[in-house]
Amino acid sequence: MGRTPELTYDRGTLLLHPPPRGKAWIDFATWDDRVEKFRFPALHYRALVGALQRDRAVFNDRAPDFPTADLMPVAVREPFVHQREALAAWEQSGRRGVVVLPTGAGKTYFAQLAMQAAGCSTMVVVPTIDLLHQWYAQLEATYPGADIGALGGGACDRAPILVATYDSAAIHAESLGNRYGLLVCDECHHLPTEFYRVVAEYAIAPYRLGLTATPERSDNAHRDLDTLLGPMLYRKSAAELSGTTLAAHDIVRISVELSAAERERYDAAIACRNGFLREAKISLGSLKGWQRFVQIGARSAAGRRAMLAHREARELALGTDGKLHVLGELLARHYPERTLIFTNDNATVYRIAQEFLIPAITHQTPVKERHAILQAFQAGVYPTIATSRVLNEGVDVPDARIAIVLSGTSSTREYVQRLGRILRKGSSDRKLALLYELIAADTSEERIAARRRATYDTPQQLPISPLKPVAVDAASGDRSRLRVAEAKGTYKAEPEFTSES
Repeated sequence: MGRTPELTYDRGTLLLHPPPRGKAWIDFATWDDRVEKFRFPALHYRALVGALQRDRAVFNDRAPDFPTADLMPVAVREPFVHQREALAAWEQSGRRGVVVLPTGAGKTYFAQLAMQAAGCSTMVVVPTIDLLHQWYAQLEATYPGADIGALGGGACDRAPILVATYDSAAIHAESLGNRYGLLVCDECHHLPTEFYRVVAEYAIAPYRLGLTATPERSDNAHRDLDTLLGPMLYRKSAAELSGTTLAAHDIVRISVELSAAERERYDAAIACRNGFLREAKISLGSLKGWQRFVQIGARSAAGRRAMLAHREARELALGTDGKLHVLGELLARHYPERTLIFTNDNATVYRIAQEFLIPAITHQTPVKERHAILQAFQAGVYPTIATSRVLNEGVDVPDARIAIVLSGTSSTREYVQRLGRILRKGSSDRKLALLYELIAADTSEERIAARRRATYDTPQQLPISPLKPVAVDAASGDRSRLRVAEAKGTYKAEPEFTSES
């Protein structure tokens, strides 16, 4: 009688030897001359075992090394309707797939419901150290009797419940791949990259869950999530949950005119850039066009002038003085509401911090200082924070009601993430969150703003006193700025504006 075939895990792959009877398993197999055995991608573990079982093949499955996980929550709370619906969809899909929910909609608690339903060892993968700490703390609080570990930021555990960064999980993917029955990828739009995808490819986890607010990627690699984690099962937007799970919100778009001096410089810069583009027969309507502009622009003095002109026009549109004037009016109107100010670059953040006496957080801000600022913001000591992009994702930002976007990229993901920072209901069920977009009129920023909103719901008109387009002449010397650090009694007048939607 022949030896019983064995399925084993080997450094991110599977080995099946000797070959079993039947043919279904051959579809997954590759012959490896080095070991003279059939090798299989670990990603196909579930499908391979299913095929062997349907063929009634006799084999010993020694691939899994799943430790026992104790997932008894210390308290049970009633899930929201969308969490119950998402969990039902995940169960019906064989516990594989991607769930898309906006920031503040309870993705972490939904993941805990999925973990309890699966009842097995689990690895949660997150993009940042901040998120690792947040997940670890929440899981420890929810499952006090569980053995919970961390991988990343100096920690190197191998616990039955493991929270790991994408970087660390990818580095250790070959040794972790057969340890976890459930793989949870938070912010799973990070997964389909050449480096991170091995987290899913080297794992045999039969159960998989992807969580994100914005799955789409500009390189279309989000299509690979179907193979890596499973199909998109459930999706809710911030607009759909507004007023129920999330705070009701509105979006106000304010068109800001360039000053006469800024307009003259902007038009001259655009003319210089466009003249070079026409001569070089380059169109900026695609990624290839931009790449060609960069390549050809570096080869001549005219090209370098065109590149500098493009940069100058962009900086004028994103950082016009008129925006700072409107910012001052908005801060006065909403003082002392917790307010987040977002820009596209650090220079503008520091300019705002200096002119309005507002704490700033950028990627250069030390960890302890950032923590102290966020703590003071939560306590109400600082009513306002200015930041570039570091608070977009992966940071637990205290509850705020107002967001003011002075500039940003064309990324819908960035737009949704910034909106999500003000959508948590907090202590009030009647909270109305407001997001202001300040857009330089008749500039390229109008097209950038339109692209980032292309897949987002059309906002409703906000019933506030009108906001008129504002022009501030830099040459006039008017540098009057309202300081948000001043006493509350300073602000009495209600500015009159006209909003554009």
